[in-house]
Amino acid sequence: MRVKANPAIFVLLALVLVPTLVTGHKLFIRTVYVMVALIALSFAWAWLNIRWLSGSRELRSNRSQVGGVIQERFLIGNKGPLPKLWVEMQDHSGLAGYQADRVLSSLPAHQERSWMLRARCKRRGKFNFGPVTLVSGDPLGLFQVKRDVSLTSTLVVYPATVDVPYFKAPIGRLSGGDALQRQTQQITTNVSSVRDYMPGDSFNRIHWLSTARRSRLISKEFELDPLADIWLFVDMEEGVQAGTHADELVFDSVDAPYRVRSSLPLNPSTEEYAATIAASLAKHLLSQRRALGMISYGQRREIVQVDRGERQLVRFLESLAVVRAEGCVPMAEVIAAEGNQLGGGSTLIVITPSTFGSWVGGLRDLKRKGIDVVAVHLEASTFGDAPSSLETMASLAASNIPAYLVKNGVPLEESFAQRVEVGR
Repeated sequence: MRVKANPAIFVLLALVLVPTLVTGHKLFIRTVYVMVALIALSFAWAWLNIRWLSGSRELRSNRSQVGGVIQERFLIGNKGPLPKLWVEMQDHSGLAGYQADRVLSSLPAHQERSWMLRARCKRRGKFNFGPVTLVSGDPLGLFQVKRDVSLTSTLVVYPATVDVPYFKAPIGRLSGGDALQRQTQQITTNVSSVRDYMPGDSFNRIHWLSTARRSRLISKEFELDPLADIWLFVDMEEGVQAGTHADELVFDSVDAPYRVRSSLPLNPSTEEYAATIAASLAKHLLSQRRALGMISYGQRREIVQVDRGERQLVRFLESLAVVRAEGCVPMAEVIAAEGNQLGGGSTLIVITPSTFGSWVGGLRDLKRKGIDVVAVHLEASTFGDAPSSLETMASLAASNIPAYLVKNGVPLEESFAQRVEVGR
C-alpha cells in the first residue's frame, strides 16, 4: 500500500503555523487545529477507502486468433461497511491498444461492480495481462492511496487462417504402405499393439477379443502410414525477411455492439504472411485427413511431429503463435539437415521469402530421392527493399518444382489459385 499526499495542504499549514508561533493569536491556533484535524481525517478516510476492496479479471477464452475479438470481464467489490466515493483501477498490461483502466464514481458497501472490455486481436503471440493497481482517496483530494493486486491472465493469439481450396498438394502414395512404428491418437488402418483401457478411449478403440481373454477392457494402439506424410518447412531466418509491422497496435478496442470485419488484418511482413500461410495450409490439409508435421528454425528449432486431426491443428497454431523470425539458419541448411529424415513418398512444402538459389537445389535433390516437393515463395521485393524473385521462380520452374508465388497485398486465396505449373 502506497500513500501519496498533496503537498499544497502542508505548504498552507506551514504558512499558517509561522504567524501562529510568532503572534500566538487564538484565531491562528484554532486554524492550525482545524487543519491538522482535517489532514488526519482525510488520511483516515483515504486509508479506509482502499480497505476491504477486492477485484478479479477473467478472459472469456484464453485463446484467440488474429482478427478475432476477445472479451475480458472485470469486477471490483466492496466488502467493507463503508461506501467508497471513488475507486480507480489501473491496468499494467502495457499492451498497445488495450485500455482497461476504469474509474468507478461510487461503490456502496457490500456491493460489487463489473464491466466487460472487448478488443480485436491484431498481432499473434502470447500476451500477459495485469497486474492492476487499485487507487482511491479522500473527498478533498489531500491523499491518494494505491494498492497493488496481482490480477493476471494469459492470452495466446493464433495466426489468422484463410481458406485455400485451390491449393494442390501432391497426392503421393496414401494408405497401403508399410507401417511406421510411430503411435498416434488417430484411428488408422494400422494397429501396432494393445494396452489397458484408459479413461477417454472411444469404444471403437477397444479390442474385444483381448478384452474377453483378459477379462478387462483392452484398447488398440495405432500407427501412421509414413507414405502419406506431409511436412511444412517454414523459413524463420531473420536475414531474409522483409517488411515491417504497419500498425504497432497489439489490440484494437471494439465498442459494443461490434461487427466482425470481413477483411483480414495482415501486417505487410514476410514473417506474418509465412505464419498465416502455414496455419492456413495446416487447416486445409488436416481437414482432408492428411498426416502433417512442421519444422521451423526461429528462436530455436521448433518441430511438430506428424499426426492427424483437430488436436494436430491446435499444436500447429500453438507453435505458430509464438515463433518469431529470429533464426540464423538458412533454409538450404534446414532442408539439408531435416530433409534426409523424410521417408520416400513423403511430401515437403517449403514456405520461404529467400531469394538464394541454394534451397531450390536442396529441393531438387530431395525430389530425386522420391520426395514430392512444393514451394510457396513470398516475393520479398513487394514487402520492402529486397532482391527480385524472378530468378528464384525461374529456377523452380526449370527444376519442375510446383510453386506458388505470394505477393504483398494480394489475397492469399488468389495467390494459391494461381499455381506456377512445372515445366514453364
